[in-house]
Amino acid sequence: MSHLPFRQIHLDFHTSEKIDGIAEDFDAVAFADMVEAARINSITCFSRCHHGWLYYDSKEHPERIHPNLQNKHLFKEQVEELHKRGIRVPVYTTIQWDQYTAERHPEWLRLDSEAKPTAGAYDATFRRDLCVNTPYRDFLKDHLKDILTSFKADGFFLDIVKTDECSCHWCRTDMLEQGYDVTDRDQRLAFATKMMAEFKKDITDYIRSFQADSEVFYNQGHIGTDTREVLEYYNHLEVESLPTGGWGYDHFPVIARYARSLHEDVLGMTGKFHTHWGDFHSYKNQAALEFECFHMLALNGKCSIGDQMLPDGTLCPSTYQLIGNVYSQVEKKEPWCEGAKAINEIAVLNPEEFRYVIDHRDQAKVLQGVARVLVEGGFQFDIIDTLACFDDYKLLILPDEVPVDGKLAALLEDYVAKGGRIIASHRSGLNVEGSAFATDLFGAKLVGDAPYSPDFIIPTGEMAHGLNSVEHAMYQRALQVEPLADAEVICDTKVPYFNRTWEHYCSHMHAPVDKRKAGYPAVIANGSAIYFAHPVFNQYTESAPYWVKKLVHNAINMLLPDAIVKHDGPSSLICTVNEQQEAARAVVHLLHYIPESKCENILIVEDIIPLSNTKLSMKLEKPVSRVTCVPELTEIPFEVVDGRIEFTVPTIKGHQMVELQYR
Repeated sequence: MSHLPFRQIHLDFHTSEKIDGIAEDFDAVAFADMVEAARINSITCFSRCHHGWLYYDSKEHPERIHPNLQNKHLFKEQVEELHKRGIRVPVYTTIQWDQYTAERHPEWLRLDSEAKPTAGAYDATFRRDLCVNTPYRDFLKDHLKDILTSFKADGFFLDIVKTDECSCHWCRTDMLEQGYDVTDRDQRLAFATKMMAEFKKDITDYIRSFQADSEVFYNQGHIGTDTREVLEYYNHLEVESLPTGGWGYDHFPVIARYARSLHEDVLGMTGKFHTHWGDFHSYKNQAALEFECFHMLALNGKCSIGDQMLPDGTLCPSTYQLIGNVYSQVEKKEPWCEGAKAINEIAVLNPEEFRYVIDHRDQAKVLQGVARVLVEGGFQFDIIDTLACFDDYKLLILPDEVPVDGKLAALLEDYVAKGGRIIASHRSGLNVEGSAFATDLFGAKLVGDAPYSPDFIIPTGEMAHGLNSVEHAMYQRALQVEPLADAEVICDTKVPYFNRTWEHYCSHMHAPVDKRKAGYPAVIANGSAIYFAHPVFNQYTESAPYWVKKLVHNAINMLLPDAIVKHDGPSSLICTVNEQQEAARAVVHLLHYIPESKCENILIVEDIIPLSNTKLSMKLEKPVSRVTCVPELTEIPFEVVDGRIEFTVPTIKGHQMVELQYR
């Protein structure tokens, strides 16, 4: 049984000292009434904010209490009244952003290689990173002790805990003592990674020494492959991902699919804001908030919605009406989500394991392309790292930029020997140096970079399903490869008259095919593996050519002809399949919301466009006795055809779940 509640709020309260009357209108009962009415069962409340102020009557640090705080027991009263109603209250405190501390202890700031902080003294922001390898850590422990000895903490949301290089006095001293080359950025990053892991262990051990059952989560706005190394210091994972706040709608589905492979309890976090955190008096469209929360459920996550309490200590009634409209629906869906695990057939190897990622804005973009391609094909997949069990999946995809060392080559060869299948593209499969393929699995020998770009691919045979066997432009440069003896070239390229230069150009973009010239292999099949010479997934991220998606789908269908789900819905339909073993049932989630480009900077979800009579065909390992639309409990007819369960979902209005009860 999962322990995190499904309906949570992350309640910001970053409040300037330039504002008077802080919390002057706070009423604990009215506050809790509004929270409870919105069907919320967990709300993260603030002990300390990014401005550096405290919101409780601290005996240890009275100088840090917000100077205009009218109710010194604000946080205490929030906790006590919510606990009376059985509502969980994790504690928020900031770690690396604290304006009060940054102003008074500039020697504790994280410095780049030019000894500069992350923001200037006159920037309108508190985002000057503090270094936790300084004496600032002693203050943090003192602050945590102050909370832990004053309140019963349900958990800690420790915010802004980022791993990045630092050249402050303390970091340079430790690096030199430990033999690091302080002039080398890679070594500074390696030290920072080691130091931050030690910091998380230190702080988690410290918290648990006071309250062993207290939840702990460190937030950096991204769950990357480095999280696995420190997972024991977390109780759960939270995926901060405000689609309109810089993350975009492609971030959450990628990170959630990776996070769920690491931890059974994952919380998705969006915001009620139209744009970003702190966008006061703005309201997300209800359709958008539904989509974001229901998508969390579909990917085995719990829900968290970000809000910010107003300086006077009140909540916005319209905001909590909006949240209640969504959470009342989540509450009805929970029985079919509790303890659910994904049923998957494909794993995507996360390239972030092989490169340094600072935050969500540095996410490996190729993951967005591969996720879109797979979701639009109805395929069921996880995103994993090399420490996951490959044998749990029928097909493994190495998208565009996954280097293969000797250890990974051995894992891949063992996987294929046991019946696994692989798709690799572009530089995936090359050795770490990028000089040759690390294994013969892909049936290819590296020649070098392709001499022409763009070039053109001609789909043939099974690769031509749904496409004409004519030239299709491939906009990003391929590798030139040759097939090994037992491999088969299943698609060739054609090349243009010339590459575009100031001396040679034709029309607006590129020259067309020169039919007199020979091309080079585009797609190679080698038994259980298919290799694409082009960066097909980065290409889909960049411009989403339909033919690129179809080529990948055709390759998957060649290796995995009996996919878990097939449907006749549009490519905008999201379909996931979960299983609740204790309830002996599979649950299909069908979501149809369309983010639109209505403005310059963000995508908007405003309308729900229903789908009617969507046909599904499913391959499950267990026989099914009943198919029911839930939570409506409307049974729908089904039949078994060639071992597959086939049924039609009458209506998908935004989000529809379908229960398949096992016999």
